[in-house]
Amino acid sequence: METTLRGVGVSHGVAIGEVRHMGTAVLEPPAKQITADEAEREQGRARQAVSAVAADLIARGQLAGGEAQHVLEAQAMIAEDPELMADVDRRIAVGSTAERGVYDAFASYRDLLAGAGEYMAGRVADLDDVRNRIVARLLGVPMPGVPDSDEPYVLIARDLAPADTALLDPALVLGFVTEEGGPTSHSAILARALGVPAIVALPGAGEIAEGTVIAVDGSTGDLFVEPTSAKKAELAAAAAERKAALAASSGPGATSDGHKVPLLANVGGPADVPAAVEAGAEGVGLFRTEFLFLDDSKKAPSEEKQIESYRKVLEAFPEGRVVVRVLDAGADKPLDFLTPADEPNPALGVRGLRSLLDHPDVLRTQLTALAKAAEGLPVYLEVMAPMVADRTDARAFADACREAGLKAKFGAMVEIPSAALRARSILQEVEFLSLGTNDLAQYAFAADRQVGAVSRLQDPWQPALLDLISMSAEAARAEGKSCGVCGEAAADPLLACVLTGLGVTSLSMGAASIPYVRATLAKYTLAQCERAAAAARAADSAEEARVAAQAVLSGE
Repeated sequence: METTLRGVGVSHGVAIGEVRHMGTAVLEPPAKQITADEAEREQGRARQAVSAVAADLIARGQLAGGEAQHVLEAQAMIAEDPELMADVDRRIAVGSTAERGVYDAFASYRDLLAGAGEYMAGRVADLDDVRNRIVARLLGVPMPGVPDSDEPYVLIARDLAPADTALLDPALVLGFVTEEGGPTSHSAILARALGVPAIVALPGAGEIAEGTVIAVDGSTGDLFVEPTSAKKAELAAAAAERKAALAASSGPGATSDGHKVPLLANVGGPADVPAAVEAGAEGVGLFRTEFLFLDDSKKAPSEEKQIESYRKVLEAFPEGRVVVRVLDAGADKPLDFLTPADEPNPALGVRGLRSLLDHPDVLRTQLTALAKAAEGLPVYLEVMAPMVADRTDARAFADACREAGLKAKFGAMVEIPSAALRARSILQEVEFLSLGTNDLAQYAFAADRQVGAVSRLQDPWQPALLDLISMSAEAARAEGKSCGVCGEAAADPLLACVLTGLGVTSLSMGAASIPYVRATLAKYTLAQCERAAAAARAADSAEEARVAAQAVLSGE
């Protein structure tokens, strides 16, 4: 009998196949005591296992490339964290085995993260994955992961670590479903990059029996257990229609009546550029430069290294627009040389622009590197600051750009509700706004973007979030300036139409989503988008907003 479950759709497409479950978690190692004479040997075993796991994560990242590589390299840094290793050594010195020392040291650090505010607690899943890999290697047992199968299947897991998601084979893994996670989690972002249909935050999915046939609609978040032949045909027809629309869509982003909406790509570095170019991106709407800084958490990269990385991205879009976000460190992206170590809630502390203003030499070097990287190139460089709260922040950033001799437009990200409420004031100091909808939702609803339990409040269709977006777009229009969206909201084709109707002037997203958004925008006029936006804002919940917008656009 067909039943329907609903989670959060995070990657477009339809997958129909039998269920396979992720392997079981690593067992807790026994609390066996060792003698003092064995301590040195056990410490050596622990270090070898840690090095092997870090090397494996880096190798997986190099195989996957792009966004996945940056995420996995960050995980490798967690594995080799010197403070963690010092704790492991201490525990082994007083009698723990290597595997028990690792398990307990990671458990202690896990408790610290879990108690350091919800933003930092979002890193716990990554920490658990690194611990499991090290302990599995020490115990000599296989690391639980993607199941072996000769036939294609739909994967169900409590959560998926980036190391597993990055190397999914789309030829075998038709789609995946997780009980936890959120629309902006690492796994969701990587799923979109892979083009694998995916649903997250679906409690109870793990109870579906192995081998059961399910259908996953990554666009709507619907999961159909034992779908009927009619349902399969309906989903297949919808998928075929989407595929045909994608094939017919090309060129710049625009509504059916010619209103231009540039479609840009979110990139983390040069490795992400080929996919963006292939997808027809009209430029880069969010160049996340922090991944360059994560290579070494102890010091900032040299000016020369930064110039080399920036120039590779700028060269890929001659005559195009490239929007660079200066270093966004802090919260879930701590850097030893920049980030305070003792903040009770890092998400609400010194992060983003606040960190850079406290370390003007780091900001100055980055801005100077960007200025030199753009020399002689026919590119439209724009530079924006993360976590701008008010006009004072905007002025300080603009002054720093001018002092560095940067010949580019200066902008501010709208990620804090105060910036949306006072957008027109901020626009007296900068030339454009860019909405980071992930963080804007997090701060507007006090809902951590990494916590599946509050994913309802992270839904970008929330009418209150649409109100904040509308305020920002209206302020930009009044000042004759631009206002783009670079958060994950832009990757939802239907929501892209609503954002256009709200007055957003450009949309930036993962490269895999660009064809879907281009094809959908081309089906509707600007007036239809505006009516859909008004209907969505008049709703009282995210689901009602989505349904109302869909009804308008479908002519119901």
